[in-house]
Amino acid sequence: MKRTIIAILALTVAACTGASDPTTEMSQAAPVQAIYDGFTAGDIPAAIAQMSPGIIWNEAESTAYADGNPYVGPDAIVSGVFMRLGTEWTGFAATPVEFIEDGSRIAVLGRYTATHNTTGKALDAQFVHVWTVEDGKVTSFQQYTDTAKYAAVSTPHAE
Repeated sequence: MKRTIIAILALTVAACTGASDPTTEMSQAAPVQAIYDGFTAGDIPAAIAQMSPGIIWNEAESTAYADGNPYVGPDAIVSGVFMRLGTEWTGFAATPVEFIEDGSRIAVLGRYTATHNTTGKALDAQFVHVWTVEDGKVTSFQQYTDTAKYAAVSTPHAE
């Protein structure tokens, strides 16, 4: 009886936190984690393999990359976002810190770090990414980030 109560309490606490481990088998966050892993490794094909063909991708409003919103499909994301990041920044990284899972929606809190190639200024900005996963594939992405930091780092003569 005592073990049963402890097990129930442990499950209740885990369920109430809202946070999940993206490496668990039943986690909807597994394809999201695979995108971060692919991006980190420079393996863009591995990252886009986790996306549905009709994925809808939105960059944060007021960033230079929002000019193509919404990006529809992996090819649009690669050419409109990933290629630009790779040519405009050195060492661009999106580092997830916490995954919060609610059914098919996964929120990821993390940080961007990079150095802008034109200005030489370093970026260190927090982000929240909201992903939707259906049938094991990512179907949508919405980015939220500190757009003022992006502007300050990427604009010559900005303080």
